[in-house]
Amino acid sequence: MANGLKSALPKNALHLCVDMQRLFAEDTAWRTPWMNRVLPRVLEICASHPDRNWFTRFIPAVSPDEAEGVWRDYWIKWRNMTLKQTGAGMVELIDALQPFAARGRVFDKRVYSPWLTPELEAAIRSHEIDTLIISGAETDVCVLATVLGGVDRGLRLIVVTDALCSSSDESHDALIDLYRRRYSAQIETVDTAALLTNWL
Repeated sequence: MANGLKSALPKNALHLCVDMQRLFAEDTAWRTPWMNRVLPRVLEICASHPDRNWFTRFIPAVSPDEAEGVWRDYWIKWRNMTLKQTGAGMVELIDALQPFAARGRVFDKRVYSPWLTPELEAAIRSHEIDTLIISGAETDVCVLATVLGGVDRGLRLIVVTDALCSSSDESHDALIDLYRRRYSAQIETVDTAALLTNWL
């Protein structure tokens, strides 16, 4: 198909929105400057199929002391982003997404990849989902881990290029190019308008 999709989307396709949280939307050290710019597109996707949206949330360590290995080093570097410093409320999804999350499911994770949370894969299998539509943040971190983990599990991955955001424009552009050039046999890229035209 000329719009970037290889074929029509199946009825069991699911929108998985990655880490659209206050941690990244508000004035923090992790603020992703154009998260609010892509939010309208994420909301369009959610609203098109209100019962087909799941969400992930990245949950920081309470303090560096509870982490191990390089994650301990990470949380020493980002001590100001631990739950002890930010407060638990900052892990919540952006307010506009809350109604859709209430109708779907939310999966919490302590690392970049949601696939280390067994509940996600179990839920996908139990609902016989074989196609994931991916939006969210950040293109070059948690979205990347989500997409590649889905590929490893044999799922069809649809990356919605204008419904992703990153704090690095350069890395965002490089990842979109990588998806198109190196993973074109397993990852499809499409914009929101084309997605909604073909997700019936």
